[in-house]
Amino acid sequence: MQVKWAALGEVFLVGFGVAVSVVLLFTLGVLGLSARATARERGAGGGLGQAVAGVCFAACGAVVLYGVYLIAFG
Repeated sequence: MQVKWAALGEVFLVGFGVAVSVVLLFTLGVLGLSARATARERGAGGGLGQAVAGVCFAACGAVVLYGVYLIAFG
C-alpha cells in the first residue's frame, strides 16, 4: 500500500481553501448585518448591508449543501 502524496496534498489544499472561503463569507455576512444595524441607528435604511448579508449567507449555505451532496452522492 502506497500513499499518494500529491492527491493528499491536493485534498488538503482544496479543503483548506474552501474552509477559509466559507469563514470569509460568513464574516462578511456578519459585517453586513452590523452595517445594517449601524445605518438604522443613524436613521438610514440599511438595505445594502442586509443585501450583502443575505448574499453571503446564501453562498455559505450553498457551499455547505454542495459539500453534503458530494459526501452523500459523490
